[in-house]
Amino acid sequence: LCCCEYVDRRGRRNHLAACCCDCEELDDGCDRWLTCKSLPPGALERIADTIVDRLRVPWFSGAVKINVSLVPPLVLLPVFLHVAALHFLLGLIILTSLPVVMLWYYYLTHRRKERTLFFLSLGLFSLGYMYYVFLREVVPRGHVEYSQVVALTCGLILMLAALSRAKKDPGYLPIPAGNEKPSHQDLPNKSVRGSSSGLHGISGAASSRAVNGEAKGYCRISAEQPEGVKKDWCTKCQLVRPARAGHCRLCGRCVRRLDHHCVWINSCVGEQNHQAFILALSFFMLTSVYGITLTLHTICRGRTPFVALLYCPGAYSDYSSALSFTCVWYCAIVTAGMGYILLIQLLNISYNVTEREARLALRDNTGRRLLGGLVIDTGQYNRGLLCNWGHFLSLGSSPPQRSAEDIV
Repeated sequence: LCCCEYVDRRGRRNHLAACCCDCEELDDGCDRWLTCKSLPPGALERIADTIVDRLRVPWFSGAVKINVSLVPPLVLLPVFLHVAALHFLLGLIILTSLPVVMLWYYYLTHRRKERTLFFLSLGLFSLGYMYYVFLREVVPRGHVEYSQVVALTCGLILMLAALSRAKKDPGYLPIPAGNEKPSHQDLPNKSVRGSSSGLHGISGAASSRAVNGEAKGYCRISAEQPEGVKKDWCTKCQLVRPARAGHCRLCGRCVRRLDHHCVWINSCVGEQNHQAFILALSFFMLTSVYGITLTLHTICRGRTPFVALLYCPGAYSDYSSALSFTCVWYCAIVTAGMGYILLIQLLNISYNVTEREARLALRDNTGRRLLGGLVIDTGQYNRGLLCNWGHFLSLGSSPPQRSAEDIV
């Protein structure tokens, strides 16, 4: 393939110059629109798929397809922030509507069980653009020292490094080969039960003393799996999952100690990357709060950051200050959302419960709501604050549990 050629979704060789040719779906849709006829079912989806498949840029080994979800943050975020800096009311309307639009798009993709790079690209581009505005509009005013810029830059680099680690393997369970998949009928009835929801049952007295095999060496040592704990069979991956593992419907894989699928990193949070995920959130919070403080001290001299965030009379005196103040409010909204996520994560770690387990406990009405409903204590793996945090800090350091084939 030359730099302008590509293989389309139908497996045919195509060229960028022919992007408007041979588009039967679009031609049929235009004909029906001109003749006032209704479109057949699925016509809009087919047209959208064709457009997405032909949206490409030249590259050395062939034209590369552009992910459509990457475009809106790169284009709309600077436009919205610059428009919001024109007037206080415009800023209020735009900064209020942005979280609503993001939540709407999140529920739309979540309901369709789709993976999207929109949130990851939005987060990364927001970091880069806020850093650019800080260097261009805030630093030249002369109130920010060189050491403070270096500290902010180091925090940003550390956060990106932790984010890169969190994007790696969360702890996917290996999918058995086609000729080696364990059959559900081959498993002992007392130790395996069919389940597609990811719940592992615990009977009678074992439910009150459920021993987590992953927490060996911390407060409660068990050489074998408790008799009452039943293995969990995943009908989609065709394997037996260990305790606390779950199937992610977006990734299509089973993950060890699955916590949740995070749209901000476009990946699952599991046994192997949970620590890096918490580290990335922590670095983001520290860096963001530090950057907000430096900016408010510059454009609202003589006021504390909290007061300046709510009342800064000279913020809209010139466009540079207005843009900086708008970006501060945007950062504050994002930081508040990430701070809530970090708080829930820290509470869950303190009670040794995952987001998935809390959600299932709420569904089955088997957990206790604590701290005003911020955390759901299932009581299954809770061994006390110190032991719970010791278990979390040891995630990924011990060798993984034996595979299902070895157990059988």
